[in-house]
Amino acid sequence: MPGKHAYDTRGNSLFGIVRPCTHRLGERFKAEWMAHLCGLCLALRGDHGQFARIVTNYDGLLVSVLTEAQSGPAPGARRTAGPCPLRGMRTASVAQGEGARLAAAVSLVLASAKVRDHVADRDGLLARAPIAAAARKVARGWDRAGARTGASLGFDTAVLVDAVDRQAGIETLAGPGTPVLVVTEPTETATAAAFAHTAQLAGRPGNAPALAEAGRYFGRLAHLLDAVEDQGADAVAGAWNPLTATGTSLTEARRLCDDALHGIRLALREVEFTDAGLAHRLLVHELRTSVDRSFGTSSCGHTATASAGQGGNPYAGGPAVDPYGANPYGGNPYAPNAPQAPGGPGMPPPMGPGGGGGGGGLPPQRPRRGLLAGCAVAIGLFCTCQMCCTEYEGPWSRERREPLCDGEDCCDGCDCCSNCGCDDCCCCPCDGC
Repeated sequence: MPGKHAYDTRGNSLFGIVRPCTHRLGERFKAEWMAHLCGLCLALRGDHGQFARIVTNYDGLLVSVLTEAQSGPAPGARRTAGPCPLRGMRTASVAQGEGARLAAAVSLVLASAKVRDHVADRDGLLARAPIAAAARKVARGWDRAGARTGASLGFDTAVLVDAVDRQAGIETLAGPGTPVLVVTEPTETATAAAFAHTAQLAGRPGNAPALAEAGRYFGRLAHLLDAVEDQGADAVAGAWNPLTATGTSLTEARRLCDDALHGIRLALREVEFTDAGLAHRLLVHELRTSVDRSFGTSSCGHTATASAGQGGNPYAGGPAVDPYGANPYGGNPYAPNAPQAPGGPGMPPPMGPGGGGGGGGLPPQRPRRGLLAGCAVAIGLFCTCQMCCTEYEGPWSRERREPLCDGEDCCDGCDCCSNCGCDDCCCCPCDGC
C-alpha cells in the first residue's frame, strides 16, 4: 500500500491480490486459511478495538501463515472464537499469537497509508474538509497503534512509514522511460521487511534473507497487478497509474509478474518450513491464479469443465446450458445435483421450505430466523463473500450450506500435485516447482 497503487484493496479492505476460492483449497487448507483470516480480524479487535477490523485483508494474513509455517502449530496457537455474523453466526477455530499480531500491525500501518493517500487525492467524500480531517485522525491513530504492536514484537514499523513517504516523491519524478521497478521499489521494501520478520518470530532467523526476497517479489506483484487492474479506470478518471506514467506495456508488465512468480518459488525453496502446505498453496499456486486473473488469462477447471462435470444445467437432467449467462461460479450456484426448479431451468429455487433457501425441504435443525434477522445475516454473508467462498449457515433456515462457487472437482488433468507435494488437485501449472 505505499503509494497510490501499492497494496490497493480495490476499495474494500477485506480483499487483496491473493483471493483463493475454496474449491481449489480443499478442506484442510480452507480450514487453515479461514483460521488465519479470522485470527487477523480478531487480533485487530483485541489489540485495537472493533473499528480496526475494517483493515482485515487477504494479503495481510500471509504474515500469520508464514509465521506458523516455519514454527509449526504451537500449543495455544488456536482458540475457539465465538459466533460471528461473518461466519453465519458459527464458532470457529482461529489462529492467535505473534504471527496474527504482526499481521495486524502491518495491516494497520499500510491501511493508514492508504487513507492518507485518498485524502491527498481528495477522493470521493474525502474531498470535503470535515471528512478529510476525521480520516486523517483515524490514520494517525492506526499509525500509532501499529507502531505499538510492532514494537512489542520487535518489528520497527518505521520501515513501512518510510516506504510510504518515499513513494510520493518517486511517483512525482517518474515519467516515460522510467523503469517501472523504480516505482515499485518502496512496496517491495515494505513487504520484504514484514516477510523477513516472520523468521524472527518463528525462531528461524536463518530464513530471513530468503523470506525478504520472497517479500520483495510479492510487493512487486501487488503493485503491478493493481496497476494492471486499475489502468482503464485511471485513464478515465485522469488518475496517476505507474504503467501509463512510465510507458510500460502490458506485455512487459506480464513478463515482470512471471519473473516475480518464479522468484518467489525459488526463494521459498531456501526457507526451512515445518509445514509449508498452506504457504506454498497461497504463494505459488493462488498467486499465479491472481496474475492470470488480472491479465484476463484465468482458466479455472471448475468452469471450463462444467458441461463435462455436473453439467451446464444447474438443476441436472436438462441441456448443457448455463441459464445464468456469464455466471462467475461456472454452473450450479446451489448444490450439485439439485432437483429441477419449480420455475424451470432459468429460475432459481424459491426461498422457504423445499427451495434453495429453506434447506431443500428438510425440517430445520434449529428455529428459523425472522425476516429482519435473516436479512441482516444475509447482507453480512454477501458483503464478505462467505456465500461464495466458504461453507455457511443459511440466513433464514440456519441449515449448513456449501459455498456457491464450490464445484465438484477443479482438476483438469494436470499432474502438478505429484511435483509439488500438494495434498489435492491444485489446477495450475507449477513449472517443476
